[in-house]
Amino acid sequence: MSPTGTWSYPTAIRFGAGRLKELPDACAAAGIKKPLLVTDRGLAPLDITTRALDILEGAGLGRAMFAEVDPNPNEKNLAAGIEAYKAGGHDGVIAFGGGSGLDLGKMVAFMCGQTRPVWDFEDIGDWWTRADASAIAPNICVPTTAGTGSEVGRASVITNSETHVKKIIFHPKVLPSVVIADPELTVGMPKAITAGTGLDAFAHCVEAFSSPHYHPMSQGIALEGMRLVIENLPRAYATPDDLEARAHMMSAAAMGATAFQKGLGAIHALSHPVGAVFNTHHGTTNAVCMPAVLDLNEPKIRDRFDRAAPYLGIEGGYDGFRAFVQEFNDGFGIPRQLRDLGVTAGRVDDMVAMALEDPSCGGNPVTLDADNVRALYEAVI
Repeated sequence: MSPTGTWSYPTAIRFGAGRLKELPDACAAAGIKKPLLVTDRGLAPLDITTRALDILEGAGLGRAMFAEVDPNPNEKNLAAGIEAYKAGGHDGVIAFGGGSGLDLGKMVAFMCGQTRPVWDFEDIGDWWTRADASAIAPNICVPTTAGTGSEVGRASVITNSETHVKKIIFHPKVLPSVVIADPELTVGMPKAITAGTGLDAFAHCVEAFSSPHYHPMSQGIALEGMRLVIENLPRAYATPDDLEARAHMMSAAAMGATAFQKGLGAIHALSHPVGAVFNTHHGTTNAVCMPAVLDLNEPKIRDRFDRAAPYLGIEGGYDGFRAFVQEFNDGFGIPRQLRDLGVTAGRVDDMVAMALEDPSCGGNPVTLDADNVRALYEAVI
């Protein structure tokens, strides 16, 4: 059985194997006649990217590509992308790739007509209203990993190259007009990326489920997203061409990003500074941080995981879930300490300050302060 469907929550999603061929139709639906495909350097020469460009060229939509995107995209990448967009006379963006390509592509579409710096649109209060909504170009997202869920998000994470702080840039019109979620595009992922991105989706679901904010729809989506990751990530990791498992992981990624409208928490508050300072893989960093954060939050989340564990196929309630998380990480070769990813303790003071400023703090069940954030870093480094 190959899962397939056409969904409109939270945006139009064309889901299923082989649906990359619908890229021209998606452009037409979004009103794009001259797209710029934005991806990262690693994906640029690969067959899946060439295939996408061939499909566009065959439909008379050109084959323009911008690929100067770093693993943690920054304002310099953004400026170069906007320059390429304007020089080519483009009228929309196809964001193609994992989180970096998707986030940068969405920002090129968002910023191409703005006159203020990108930092003026950080996800703080109503700062998004500063943008000229009429100048925002349409974007289409085509994920090639199953983790970030940026394809269904209204924001992007951009790193300030001078301060090394990750900023969340938000506007409702950053949400893609159309998503093409084709699991065939994820088959070639290396095992480490399959694991890291899949555990990123898991972290999104775990944190959304743990968040104290009220959002029953997101709560249900987060629970089912966890189940899909638990059942399918080991399959996708062990058998890379298992399209059914890959499809369910793409669903889980989109579900995690939809669910975290309810909030994220300390996992992401810790991970964002680590990624910005040490350029670690985001999903892998999340996975390393998760056990310690579960320990911190245990008094607030024990009851809900006692209820969730049986649905997830885990015995022992919260305690069983906590033990499962460590075993799950170990099964994918995820290190238990951030030092194994090249992180050192020398920047802990800076990272504590950065973590406390991260918007993810607001969704953590236990209020975060300098003392418990420092203790978390000491536990995971």
